[in-house]
Amino acid sequence: MGLDFGAKTCGVAISDSLMITAQPKEIIRRDRENKLRKTFARIEELIREYDVGLIVLGLPLNMDDTQGERARRTLEFQDSLHRRTGLPVVMSDERLTTVEAEEIMQKQGIPREKYHEYVDMIAANIILSEYLEKTREQKEE
Repeated sequence: MGLDFGAKTCGVAISDSLMITAQPKEIIRRDRENKLRKTFARIEELIREYDVGLIVLGLPLNMDDTQGERARRTLEFQDSLHRRTGLPVVMSDERLTTVEAEEIMQKQGIPREKYHEYVDMIAANIILSEYLEKTREQKEE
């Protein structure tokens, strides 16, 4: 499972059982940043539904490789997610995934005013796809 964790959303992508491909799944939305109970509950439902064994969580590093406030909150989310699910939660650099997601939507002809309906789950899909690709490359070495 790939996650793009944001202030009020969490984009979700799921891989196939062989961990070859990733598919965008949904965006979990919340009213306030610190209201995470429903977000965790939905992630746990998806874990059961798709028999997830690993979570790849995007880490929003600054362009100079430093960690800002958003990265700190994401690392706190990682810790809570691991404690709640018992699953390994691997961090993956997510810099520029939103830009890449917007480029994908533009190529698909999605109007800019509808980007918010898709951007987080497409970013989650990019995060998961990049992780799967790196894992395959490491196995080939």
